[in-house]
Amino acid sequence: MTEISRERTKLLNRVKRVRGQMDAVERTLLAEENCTDVLMLLAAARGGINALMAEVLEDHIRLHLLQDGRAPLTPDLGEELIDLVRAYLK
Repeated sequence: MTEISRERTKLLNRVKRVRGQMDAVERTLLAEENCTDVLMLLAAARGGINALMAEVLEDHIRLHLLQDGRAPLTPDLGEELIDLVRAYLK
């Protein structure tokens, strides 16, 4: 399995987890559960989406901006950008 294929599989698994979290939010709302439960589920889903976004941004930077030295970014600057994006999404 190629590296890109493994990365795609990893991203798709994250999407499935987020979908499961959103399904849990829907079930909780339909069951008219406690608002606290809904808020906790939404926070978990938001965390999952933020993690997915961070992975996609990181992959984009590594695969497209730093690939084959074509990019105006140096590897050090690219890694710094990744760290900044990860800090922002927390």
